[in-house]
Amino acid sequence: MKFPLAFTTNMNERSFIFKLNGENPVACSGVEDMQMAALSGKIALVAGGTRGAGRGIAVELGAAGATVYVTGRTTRAQQSEYGRPETIEETSEMVTAAGGQGIAVRVDHTVPAEVEALVARIRREQGRLDILVNDIWGGEHLTEWNKPVWEHSLDKGLHMLRLAIDTHLITAHFALALMIERPGGLLVELTDGTAEYNATHYRLCPYYDLVKTGVIRMAWAHAKDLAPHGATAVALTPGWMRSEMMLDIFSVTEENWRDATSVQPHFVISETPRFTGRAVAALAADPERARWNGQSLSSGGLAKVYGFDDLDGSRPDCWRYMDEVMDAGKPADATDYR
Repeated sequence: MKFPLAFTTNMNERSFIFKLNGENPVACSGVEDMQMAALSGKIALVAGGTRGAGRGIAVELGAAGATVYVTGRTTRAQQSEYGRPETIEETSEMVTAAGGQGIAVRVDHTVPAEVEALVARIRREQGRLDILVNDIWGGEHLTEWNKPVWEHSLDKGLHMLRLAIDTHLITAHFALALMIERPGGLLVELTDGTAEYNATHYRLCPYYDLVKTGVIRMAWAHAKDLAPHGATAVALTPGWMRSEMMLDIFSVTEENWRDATSVQPHFVISETPRFTGRAVAALAADPERARWNGQSLSSGGLAKVYGFDDLDGSRPDCWRYMDEVMDAGKPADATDYR
């Protein structure tokens, strides 16, 4: 759950907006022994790996031994419109430090020629692509919460669709053509919310709602096309993620994140980006992952199946918590949910 520049005490009611404080994020460390070297020799592309879930996924794929191409628009030499301090170089260095090989490539995924050049480079350098993670987003600054479509900025809304839907299709167009040359490929489309949850909950912005439900449908469609080639496509959602931005919103770090529960008690169910990373690593290492083809999955749900934990040893089940506690108007208590 990203809650980009807002979070709610009730997803169907009001939202509370908090300003960023500009603090630098604290990098997480650690990996479960069972994942070590499970993906040795595998080539992955994490599109949108600068920060958040993308960074967590890239690092965990690296921890499992993969070579990971990390793309995004923010480098040490050039910032994007996003205006955040995290860079693709940082992520690639974290991948390498975790045990893999990180390769940072600046790519604007709204530009087909840049994506085509990226995939040509992967083909030239590796000759294959085993894992594609589509986590391109960058729409937090464009979202106007609790505004109907006739009040929401049209320019911002359409730009959000360009950043979060067009980019996924552009990347899939070029990258999947390489992936299907070998059987066994995996496409992971990152979204916010499971198909079940989003089917009955409006996400407080027409454009955001369209993006996050659209990506789920995109994964389903790709699954139909990939299956004959022996490849698998899934949609995957984190829970309420303690991304760099979310920590900044609450003016906390990963070390003292529980202090934020004094402001938003339901933050007690939150999880690190690495938890989603472990979900992707587990999927990629599963020889029977085709059983998930076309499905909408969550980090907490996959943790139950594959037995991985978050960095603190817990196993947050955010979307069940959302349904049974938060949306039900009950006091915050994650005792039975992590």
